[in-house]
Amino acid sequence: DVLLTVGVLTINDARESWDFLNTNDTRNSPATNSTSAESVSSLLLQSLETITTRLTSDSFNIETPSILLNKTTFENTFNADFNSSVEINITEPDGGNQSITVLTFESMDNVLPARDEANSSVNVINGRVVLVQSNSSISNISFTFDITNNSLGNPQCVFWNFSLFDGLGGWDDEGCTLVSDDTETVTCNCNHLTSFSILMSPNSPDSEALEIITYVGVGISMASLVICLIIEAVIWRKIRRNNTSYLRHVSIVNIAVSLLIANIWFIIGAAISDAEKKNPPACSAATFFIHFFYLALFFWMLASALLLLYRAVSVFDGGLSKTSMLAIGFCLGYGTPLIIATITIAVTAPQGTYIRETGVCWLNWDPSRALLAFVIPALLIVAINFVILLVVMHKMLTRTVARDAAQAGERHVLVVIARSLAVLTPFFGLTWSLGVGTLVSPDDRGIHISFAFFNSLQVQI
Repeated sequence: DVLLTVGVLTINDARESWDFLNTNDTRNSPATNSTSAESVSSLLLQSLETITTRLTSDSFNIETPSILLNKTTFENTFNADFNSSVEINITEPDGGNQSITVLTFESMDNVLPARDEANSSVNVINGRVVLVQSNSSISNISFTFDITNNSLGNPQCVFWNFSLFDGLGGWDDEGCTLVSDDTETVTCNCNHLTSFSILMSPNSPDSEALEIITYVGVGISMASLVICLIIEAVIWRKIRRNNTSYLRHVSIVNIAVSLLIANIWFIIGAAISDAEKKNPPACSAATFFIHFFYLALFFWMLASALLLLYRAVSVFDGGLSKTSMLAIGFCLGYGTPLIIATITIAVTAPQGTYIRETGVCWLNWDPSRALLAFVIPALLIVAINFVILLVVMHKMLTRTVARDAAQAGERHVLVVIARSLAVLTPFFGLTWSLGVGTLVSPDDRGIHISFAFFNSLQVQI
């Protein structure tokens, strides 16, 4: 009856309820005044471990639709295949007559969260959960797990540690090592007994070519941006012919500065992610500044496009003053990204879903969808800029010939701005469309390399 009841509690239809309970346990644990917290899923597993220590000494086998309970007595070595999904092998027993109790769960992954010591949000329990107990000391046991989802990689051999996260429990790899990994099975070796399984995560293309393209491209980009800023500093006093020319160069400088600082934080974030010891607070800080300055790049592009539109549809010698347009530009270019980046970290960080721990420090995708706080504004700005370009081209083609030299100069500046936007807008649009593609097809190495190439060469032209 116990096995049947537990089997009902672990069916697929119960997964949503267990997710709610596990999330609620995680969120509420820091607020308690006690030295430890309790997790319902962890308590269920612990109660089953307790039951296995109080069974009769006879050998038996009980099979239910969701759970297989087997107790076997052996003397020398032990090897058995349970439910055609987990193979257990003991080659160095303690000696004498020994017994081993094995509980193999078909769907315990619906109950236990996939959190590990790093509290990563990308891991998945990708094999059966198996509980093993013995009446003797066993320090060398091997498990061969059948993989549930072949599209996942990066296997970790883990056991359920009831003491992690102040008693909430989590998956721990201490004492367990990966022996082999192929397309169908993963073999682990552990030096203790408890509840075991394997954690896996989406494959992230990790190739030397991808790394070289990224870092060489970022280096070229940063060098080009520094040259751009030096040129702007040299010619700064000569650009005050009219307000439009001045504001265009203000936009260029801020686009270059934003991209340069974003690239610097990108390198810092990559160094933090590659470090042996993880530092989530530092990774979160790097992600915040990368998010903010990349958004600032796009919003300054929008400010440049709006300046182009305003000057194209208004009377050349009237309208807003230079000070007013500067104030609007800086509020749009830095104020809006600051609001978006701050709201994103404020909403997702308390739940631990702000950053992801695969690759460089960057906004999380699953489950918080924090990355949308960058992708949506960026692609929306690209679309708006395309519309503005079409409107401006129509206005300039239908406008009468300039009546004096001032208007001719103004018209020339507008042509330069339009030409720059016509190049930058599709370039950035293509780059971050490929970024979305890496989410849709995370295993496609070609998309990752293309995105790394275009992303690392985002240089002001």
